[in-house]
Amino acid sequence: MRSGLKIKKIKKVKNDPSPQGNLRLMAKKEKAPKAPKVKRAKPEWIRTLGNAYSVARKAQPLIGLWLTLIFITVLVIGIFIGIQVGHPIYVTFLTIPMATLVTLFTFARLAERAAYASIEGQLGAGASVLMSIKKGWHTVPGVAANRNQDVVHRSVGRAGVVISGEGGNAVRVLMTDERRKMERFMIGVPVHEVLIGDGEGRVPIRKLQKHVNKLPKKLSKAQYREAVARMRSLGGPNVPLPKGPMPNMRKVPKR
Repeated sequence: MRSGLKIKKIKKVKNDPSPQGNLRLMAKKEKAPKAPKVKRAKPEWIRTLGNAYSVARKAQPLIGLWLTLIFITVLVIGIFIGIQVGHPIYVTFLTIPMATLVTLFTFARLAERAAYASIEGQLGAGASVLMSIKKGWHTVPGVAANRNQDVVHRSVGRAGVVISGEGGNAVRVLMTDERRKMERFMIGVPVHEVLIGDGEGRVPIRKLQKHVNKLPKKLSKAQYREAVARMRSLGGPNVPLPKGPMPNMRKVPKR
């Protein structure tokens, strides 16, 4: 009997028609608002690959098809070798990462060519390439220019100071003036001249980064830091340059 009375009392509390009972029921029905879902940001390497693929696709619309064919070709070769040696499954598993590496290698080369092609011939293209060298080089673009839009850039690294010029033959005069200025200001620091462009005595834009990195290192790390401090004291660029569409290729798999 007592248990029955307890059950009845509980039922009465649940079905309480009083205002307080209604408030309790409404409070139970109301649910706490859900926190808005925050989208996770994509990793930096995924965004870098996406940007590189977009640039490469503009230059070569069939790049996706070519990369797929390369992956399948390498995989088929691996499967064929596995059948010949009598271990098709084992060799296939080994071939998958190899096919991925070959595909990424090819993509890096194609993306690099497309990046250089997208800025070639533009004002400040050489500065975009030089400034993309993050390790061991400090570049100040547009330190001198003339009416013909010939531009001179100044870079400093452990190889010394590099005076690079973009434009016609008149840019040589600007480069000579800048060289003399650096020889007076950077006493004991080697000064190199690099004329950017296609033609005899010039360095193509696609080979500029490799050419600069191959210069022999003459300065110690302490001398390099001192040279960078001196160059920064000269101020920033004197010529406003447009930012070229040079993607950051440092995080794309290198060759």
